[in-house]
Amino acid sequence: MDINALATSMDVGWTLVAAALVFFMQAGFAMVETGFTRAKNAGNIIMKNLMDFSLGTPIFWLVGFGIMFGTMNGFFGGFDFLADGVVGEGYNWTTLIFQTVFCATAATIVSGSMAERTKFSAYCIYSMVISAVIYPISGHWIWGGGWLSQLGFHDFAGSTAVHMVGGVAAFVGAAILGPRIGKYTKDGKARAIPGHSLTLGALGVFILWFCWFGFNGGSTVALSGSGAEVAARVFVTTNMAAAVATVTVMCITWIRYKKPDVSMTLNGSLAGLVAITAGCDTVTPFGAAIIGIIAGFVVVFGIEFVDQKIKVDDPVGAVGVHGLCGATGTLMVGLFGYYAYGSTEVAPVGLFYGGGVHALAIQALGMVAVIAWVAITMTIVFQIIKHTIGLRVSEAEEIMGLDKPEHGLSSAYADFMPVVPNVLGTKAAEKAASMVDTIPVAVEKAVPVTKVTTEGSDHKLTKIVIVTKQSKFEVLKEALGAIGVSGMTVTNVIGCGVQKGAAEYYRGAEVDVTLLPKIKMEVVVSKIPVETVVETVKKVLYTGHIGDGKIFVYDVENVIKVRTGAEGFDALQDDE
Repeated sequence: MDINALATSMDVGWTLVAAALVFFMQAGFAMVETGFTRAKNAGNIIMKNLMDFSLGTPIFWLVGFGIMFGTMNGFFGGFDFLADGVVGEGYNWTTLIFQTVFCATAATIVSGSMAERTKFSAYCIYSMVISAVIYPISGHWIWGGGWLSQLGFHDFAGSTAVHMVGGVAAFVGAAILGPRIGKYTKDGKARAIPGHSLTLGALGVFILWFCWFGFNGGSTVALSGSGAEVAARVFVTTNMAAAVATVTVMCITWIRYKKPDVSMTLNGSLAGLVAITAGCDTVTPFGAAIIGIIAGFVVVFGIEFVDQKIKVDDPVGAVGVHGLCGATGTLMVGLFGYYAYGSTEVAPVGLFYGGGVHALAIQALGMVAVIAWVAITMTIVFQIIKHTIGLRVSEAEEIMGLDKPEHGLSSAYADFMPVVPNVLGTKAAEKAASMVDTIPVAVEKAVPVTKVTTEGSDHKLTKIVIVTKQSKFEVLKEALGAIGVSGMTVTNVIGCGVQKGAAEYYRGAEVDVTLLPKIKMEVVVSKIPVETVVETVKKVLYTGHIGDGKIFVYDVENVIKVRTGAEGFDALQDDE
């Protein structure tokens, strides 16, 4: 194999590995969106992220790739069904798969901002339109030899071509769709609707950060020649911007909300990644750090502005992260551009390096043009869907959660099924129900019952309910066991006392009432004095601080042990 063939193979291999990493970003987006929304919609979110890639792949192959990389004119590449002609005109299968995964990334951004209230059928339709037309046309302007690229517009890996396209579409969709039920009060104040799993959200961010090295680094599409050095520089600037943006957001939220906001800081990581994507090949590490700081401010105040000022409900912050930071990153090329585009040569074009305003003006023109294109076309698409098949689910379906009405899932989490699962299925359950009236013998004959009467059978029955911190469970259980309380029922609950919980903020919006995780322990006693139980519980739980818990005491009319038929005092005693 000659040196040229070896270099080509290395370049193709590098690009294919990067394409695989960009594909895995779908998992990252799925985890972020699922974690930042409520559990009752988890299955719906996962299905949408699965289908935008699965639908987008054949659609982009059928028409999108030809529109993006055809040579008809600077505004429209042309039609080339199945991409056969385009691939034969200078492009190859490596380019096809690499651009396919980028297209899917643009489409999946939209689902987060429209989560928890969008019809699944509507989502499938507009996702296909984005992959077939919206993304390919603006992509042709930037990457397919179109008019913006001819002017010198630079977007190395897609701050505008991918992220801002998705972010603008997300904003338009969320605005037309309207906010989730209960998101805003009657006077317009934003309410926090926390996501159900920051763990999943954090996992998604780490996956995306990892895959972004393929997203940005792989956009060199080569390791031969100077490609390796450029790719290494891209890795450094990408990581630097993300890390600095994360620290910036942590500091901002710590000052503004009195505590570092976890979900907003996770958004900060993504904001830095999006903002550096356009100029990751042309900026220095110092420039990347400054871009990270700017992105941190943009994402915090951008999300707050969208959520609280213009009242557009964006559950995951897609507009702030991808739309606003995508636009910001595009402009940063005109301010911090230092190296020649995709090269190791120094050729300052940024305003801060003496390059003048020309590059900044071109970047601003491209940004405005793409925003206008996506905003106008997606408004038309969403309005057509809204007035035909409908864009939004019914109020009842939204309150129930989309998993059940849209996909037939009682819950995406088996351990939290709202009904007891029947392993044998519905028919077995129906058969069991039909047997209730046809039991051949009475319970008294089927199960020998021995009723025992003791001297204490007239003892008073008392139910004691204890609500306290989860951290107190083990010591409380042991203390009650030590005084002879053996039967107990324990439940994990959430709630608040008269102090309404601690004041908290979630993504900049105040949580009205903080429902804190607690345990509820229920015991029924007769032989053991109630005063003994109460004093024991107080001794174990008391710290003198808010949140020690409550003890509720109730009279119990009767207790019946099902197996033996024993009642009252006897039902609470051990058989032996």
